[in-house]
Amino acid sequence: MIKSLYVRTVFIFILAVIVSLFLSFMVASKLYSDQVQDLSDKQMIASGKQIITIIEKLPPGSIEVFKAAVRMPGYRVQIVDEAGTTLAYDDDGNNRKKMHISVKQVEQVISGGVYHGTVSADGKQHGPVHLLTGLPFQYRDKPYALFISPELDKLLDLFRRVMFTILLSVLAFGSIMIVLAASYIVKPVQRLTIATKRMAQGDFRVGLLSKRKDEIGLLTASFNEMAGALRMIDKLRSDFVNNVAHEFQSPLTSITGFTKALRTKKMEEDQRQHYLQIIEEESLRLSRLSANLLRLSVLEHDKKPTHPSHFRLDEQIRRIIISSEPQWIANGLTPDLTLDDVTIFGDEDSLDQVWHNLISNSIKFAKNGVLAISLAAHDGMAIVTVRDHGKGIPQEELAHIFTPFYKVDKSRDYAVKGNGLGLSIVRRIIELHEGTIEVSSKPNVETVFTVRLPLNSAFMNKNS
Repeated sequence: MIKSLYVRTVFIFILAVIVSLFLSFMVASKLYSDQVQDLSDKQMIASGKQIITIIEKLPPGSIEVFKAAVRMPGYRVQIVDEAGTTLAYDDDGNNRKKMHISVKQVEQVISGGVYHGTVSADGKQHGPVHLLTGLPFQYRDKPYALFISPELDKLLDLFRRVMFTILLSVLAFGSIMIVLAASYIVKPVQRLTIATKRMAQGDFRVGLLSKRKDEIGLLTASFNEMAGALRMIDKLRSDFVNNVAHEFQSPLTSITGFTKALRTKKMEEDQRQHYLQIIEEESLRLSRLSANLLRLSVLEHDKKPTHPSHFRLDEQIRRIIISSEPQWIANGLTPDLTLDDVTIFGDEDSLDQVWHNLISNSIKFAKNGVLAISLAAHDGMAIVTVRDHGKGIPQEELAHIFTPFYKVDKSRDYAVKGNGLGLSIVRRIIELHEGTIEVSSKPNVETVFTVRLPLNSAFMNKNS
C-alpha cells in the first residue's frame, strides 16, 4: 500500500504539516519566551510592592500580620527573614507546600537587591521550575525578603489543552484537505498509467480529456500527441506492409502465370519470347523494388551523407540530361537548361539519384512540351528547379507524394514503371544534405520541383 503514489503523497503532506507545526511552536516559544518572562517579572514586582505597602501600613503585631498579607490570588507569596526562616506563605488551605528558596537567593534579597530567577516547583533539582522574583522590605526596622511566583499550573494546563485541540483540529481538517488535494493530483496520473498500459498492449486509439493548464495538463496533452503520433506510425506501418505485399505480389503473380503457360502450352517462338520478356521485366521490377527498399532503409538510419566531396553540380545535371536523351525524345520533350556554374559539397552518388529520379518523373508524365531545368546559387544555397508541362498533380495529393509507396496514379499502371519509393528516397537524401524539397502543381498546366541545398554544409564538413 505504501508503494501507492496516492498514499505517499498523503503521508508526505501530513508529515510536512506535523513538522511545520512543531517547528512553528518551537520558533514561537523561542521568540516570545523572553518577552513573556519580562512581562511576568514586571507584574510580580508590582504585585510584590502592593503586598509590601499593605504590610508597612498594618499596625505592629505578631507574625499573623505576614500571614494575612501573603494571600494573593494567582500568585504564591512567601516571606523569609534574614536567617532564612519562612515566616509566612500561602498554603491555600494546606493544598500546597512552601517554595524551596535557597540561602543564596535569600542573602541577595536581604542585602537590598532584587532577585530575578526561577525556583523549583517541587524542590527537586531537575523538576519543573517557576519564575521567581524577590523584593527586600523593612518591618519594625528588621530586614525581610518577600518572594513571589506566578501560579501558572492551571494556566499552563489550559494552554496545553487549547494547543492540543488546535493541533488536532489542524491535523484533522488538514488531513481531509490533503486527501482531497492528493486525489486531484494523483487521479490524472492513474488515468495516464491505465492509458499507457492500454497503449503498450497495442491500443493506440486511447485518448485522455483534460482541461487543466498545469504540468499534469501539459503531460496529458503530450500523451495525447504521442498517442496520435503512434496511431499515425501504426497506420503507416500497416499501409507499408500492405503496399510491400502488393508490390511483390503483382509481379510474382505475373511470373508464376507466364511460367505455367510456358510449361503447359505449345506456342509459337514469337509468343514464347514475348512471355519470357514479360517474366524478365517483372523480375527486374522485383529487383528494383528490393534495391529501393534496401536503399530507403539505409537512408533512414543514416545521419549524414556517406561520401561527401566537392563537385560541379551543373555538370552532374547536364550528364543526366544527356543520358536520358532516348526517354525525352520518345515523349517529344525539348530540354531547356539554365545552369550556372555551381560547386557543391555533398555525396555525388546520392545526389545523382535525386536528379535521375526527378528528371525521369517529369519525362514520364509529360509529352510534347518543354522540360525546363535551372540551377543557380543564392545566399550560400544551390537552387535547382525541374519544371514540366504534363498532367500535373491534384492539390489534395501534394502532401502525400513523398510517402513511401504512395502513387498519384491509383491504377498502378505498369506502363508507367515505378513503385512509389523514388520520391521518398529523394526527400531523405536531400534531408541528409540539410536541404529542402518543395513541389507545386497545377493539373494539366505544370509541375515544379524546387530543391535547395547548402553549397558547403558545416555539419558535413565536421563529420566528413
